[in-house]
Amino acid sequence: MSRNISILKSLLLLVFVALTATSNLSSVYGRSVLRNICRVKGQEENVLRGLGLVVGLNGTGESNDPQTMRALARAMEIMGSPLPQQGIPGSGSFEELKKYKNVSLVMVSARIPATGARVGDKLNCEVSAINGKSLEGGRLAFAALQGPNVQDKKVYATAEGNIHLNSFEQPMVGTITGGCQMEADVFTPFVQNGYVTLILDKHHANFQTASDIVSTIRQTYFQNDDTAVQAANAANIIVRVPDAYSTDPVEFVSNLLELQCYNPEPESRVVINQRTGSIIIDGDVQIGDVVISHRNVLVEAVATPVQFLAIDQQQQETTKLQSLVDALNALKVPNEDAIEIIKGIDRSGKLHARLIVDQ
Repeated sequence: MSRNISILKSLLLLVFVALTATSNLSSVYGRSVLRNICRVKGQEENVLRGLGLVVGLNGTGESNDPQTMRALARAMEIMGSPLPQQGIPGSGSFEELKKYKNVSLVMVSARIPATGARVGDKLNCEVSAINGKSLEGGRLAFAALQGPNVQDKKVYATAEGNIHLNSFEQPMVGTITGGCQMEADVFTPFVQNGYVTLILDKHHANFQTASDIVSTIRQTYFQNDDTAVQAANAANIIVRVPDAYSTDPVEFVSNLLELQCYNPEPESRVVINQRTGSIIIDGDVQIGDVVISHRNVLVEAVATPVQFLAIDQQQQETTKLQSLVDALNALKVPNEDAIEIIKGIDRSGKLHARLIVDQ
């Protein structure tokens, strides 16, 4: 008897039959404000980067490293205390720097907000060690930060300050709150040659949504001009600033982003994070008829037609993926097994959604 129970426990048969059908009356559209599904070109974040030196480390820096010694020698020269001789590592002047273990070479980055930054503004910056063992207790002595264009040698900001580790488990990365000070203005222009470009986010970038937005903008601002607003592709919509707003494009963009339009729901997605074991499912994800055997689990998903009372109205319903996952959870199937089952359904072509697997 106990042997039979053990066999039953090792073979779980899951059969799913759809109980409801999708009504033609249910809407697949939703109303949204433009600012929630798109951004204005030119209004994006920029990252500044540069190399720096962290000092004050308690023996956790990098000694006898040519790059670190060159950076330290250069910093001493800038501060008016150059080495007696200049040369390559190994020469008499660099011999003095070999023994220092309280210095580390780091990469420093700061993120400029989408609205830009002005001279004197202070931003947080991230510090990542290139060498050494730990940045704990260290202080960034100096770093000159340049823009994302490697051809542009202009220094946009300088950084310095005490480093706070993000995690003691990762002592090579830290943050300096307000440690980056802007030395040059960074503007983010949003009007180019009298036009504004709206960029749909990746979850709403499709031809239908772009077309609907164009129609909405035309009806609101350009009823007699079909050329004033055009969809360049599924993600970019180019809009001419009306003459009435030529001296105040900010007000135009503000009003533009408040327009409401009907847009289809984004494509169905299933997002799996294999590191954490999490499974995120679009509530409407469905699967076709499929039978999967995985370890001690046998899954059979079956769909059946449902007849409505209305004459000549019949819909074919498929199994909801959420129902499958709920049943697997109820049977205490491990998350890693549930993930493999979903991936198997996708490989068989029976997952009616886009599968995204994060490592």
